[in-house]
Amino acid sequence: MEIPDLVRQALGDEEVTAGVNLGDEDAVCFTPTRTLVYRGEGLLSDEGVSEYTHDFERLSVSEGRRKTKFSMTYVDDKQSFAVPGKRTSAVLERLLEGNLRVKDVIDAEEGVSGVFRFSELTLIVTESRLLKHIGEFTWAGDFESYPYDEVTGLHFEDGSVATAVVLEAGGHPERIKAPNDQAALFRKTLEGSLFAYHDVDSLGELNHVLTTADEADVESSDEEDAEDGDDLTLGSGIDPLVGDDQEAEPEAERSSAAAGQRQSGGSVSAEQDQRRSPQQTDASGAGPTNADTSGAGPTNADMEAVEEQLATLTATIEQQNELLAQQQQTIKQLIKELRQGR
Repeated sequence: MEIPDLVRQALGDEEVTAGVNLGDEDAVCFTPTRTLVYRGEGLLSDEGVSEYTHDFERLSVSEGRRKTKFSMTYVDDKQSFAVPGKRTSAVLERLLEGNLRVKDVIDAEEGVSGVFRFSELTLIVTESRLLKHIGEFTWAGDFESYPYDEVTGLHFEDGSVATAVVLEAGGHPERIKAPNDQAALFRKTLEGSLFAYHDVDSLGELNHVLTTADEADVESSDEEDAEDGDDLTLGSGIDPLVGDDQEAEPEAERSSAAAGQRQSGGSVSAEQDQRRSPQQTDASGAGPTNADTSGAGPTNADMEAVEEQLATLTATIEQQNELLAQQQQTIKQLIKELRQGR
């Protein structure tokens, strides 16, 4: 479509991103921030361009027998323009795309694949999400968004009057009823966008990919929970550290008991020495108070036994940590390969 000179003059530093020919010389041109409606010179009007910014709060669409009227409500103003009825869909898609982009609802390069109106329900299919609005206005700020990366399933249920579109997202099924006279086009548009987003060619393949990805996410979440909880019983063949502690305790108790027995033995010897008669003292004349009491404390052998136990326990802990690290790496690799469809 050739861009009229008056439109070029009104562009400023912007460019025309799309255009719709309205017939004769009339046209609608779209920039990232505005809609420019060009009217050619006629018997009852002069040539001119009208501008409508895309930052409107609400949009109403009124369809008549020959023309469709678009009414935009702004914070402090209200504007409208009309186009031939057969150009309604093309203008509506580009007009809403501009509004969604200005409002940062969609990304800068994200396009609108189709707009569908079922009574008070408006659905916008984009390249990355499905948007739904219900209300008196064709579009307003109170809409719901279903990003394709959160979708876990798509199904269709045929009915005599309407087709139910079941979109599973965020763990909940969203049921949308589309009149049968528009259901086929809506299904084709939605499937096409989802297929392209997930790089598949059929509904069966799409649901398989979505199910596999969802299972991988669950496994990844379980792994992260296990890591956060410092779970030391992940792998088979690895005993929890508490088992080594329980085995070590009897050894320590036995050592302590042995020391106690030696101490007790020393006390008994001292009492026996005190009961000995003078004739039973040694030749040097030493009294019973010189009896050997070295058994009252732990010996060097006891200390060496404890140190050996601590060294064994430390080596066991280091070995378990190495095994845990290897298992975690194996789990991460498995999840990565599942996501790649291997």
